[in-house]
Amino acid sequence: MIRQSGRRHPPPEGWGYVTWWEDIWQKIVGKMGSGEGRKPVKTGRVTWIVIGIVVLIWLVSGIYIVGPGEVGVVRQFGRFVAQTGPGLNYRLPWPIQVHDIVNVAAVRRAEIGYREVEARGQEQVRRRIQEESLMLTGDRNIVDIQILVLYQVKDAVTFLFRAENPEEALRVNTEVALRSVIGNMDIDHAMTVGRPEVEAETWKILQMLLDTHQTGLHVAGIELQVVDPPDEVRESFYDVVRAKADRERLIREAEGYARDVVPRARGEAAAIVHAATAYRDERIALAEGEAERFLKILEEYRKAEAVTRQRLYLETIERVLAGTKKFIIDPQVGGKVMQFLPLTELPGLEKPQEAQE
Repeated sequence: MIRQSGRRHPPPEGWGYVTWWEDIWQKIVGKMGSGEGRKPVKTGRVTWIVIGIVVLIWLVSGIYIVGPGEVGVVRQFGRFVAQTGPGLNYRLPWPIQVHDIVNVAAVRRAEIGYREVEARGQEQVRRRIQEESLMLTGDRNIVDIQILVLYQVKDAVTFLFRAENPEEALRVNTEVALRSVIGNMDIDHAMTVGRPEVEAETWKILQMLLDTHQTGLHVAGIELQVVDPPDEVRESFYDVVRAKADRERLIREAEGYARDVVPRARGEAAAIVHAATAYRDERIALAEGEAERFLKILEEYRKAEAVTRQRLYLETIERVLAGTKKFIIDPQVGGKVMQFLPLTELPGLEKPQEAQE
């Protein structure tokens, strides 16, 4: 019997017995033709039409799209069989094959020691996770460190099937790497000039651990957010750090002053030495010249003593009386000097014209 509208009806003549879903199909599609000549749809044809539609939908369900920067991973009965790139792709429908899409271009973030919490209508608020941030340094001090890890998926197959939870493994391995680096470093060094060293060493150890655990992840960058002492002693540590910074500043200033004064003093000393050397060379050259000139004069003197003596006398007088007016008197003329006295220029005497006036 076929159930329709809550009542039982006998099957039509010549139809035989049909299932309940065939009766529902008859209600949906109606009967072939129109008017008095309508004929019911045959059960076999309906069945094949339904099967064809279902098979077509099942085959079409194997089409999938991989976006830019993504990778498709195809599994057949749970086993990896293919990896597809961006674009329109096809696989065998479920349950034969299934696919996973992994974004390998996106840069993901992992926050260690803190979490960014977004409040309603407000900016993001940073909440510290002390279980992750508090670490022991090499000099047995406690430091509060917050670090941001930027990473990407470099191997989609390894990321999906090798590690159970790759991103959680990244968080755990980051904490392990950071603690191993901080444990071999003094707190003062980590808080001041050692920050780049902490980032570089943590990056290297973390990538090694991720490769060892086959997570398929690549560390793109590590950024230290906070490197502070605990809240209870923070101000005291800051005072110590400021004092050390002042000491380093004074040392740098003293070194700069020394770099300025010492070269200047060395330059002045070199100038004095060069001047003394030049003066010495000059005096030696003059002495050698004087000695050479004296020897030349001595040689000439020996050749003609009277003439040379007279010439030396005249040269000496000319040098001694340089700048004065000189008169040479010939003894044959008279040899008296009165006729050469400038009587008109003596004080108290007037010129003849002035006297006439």
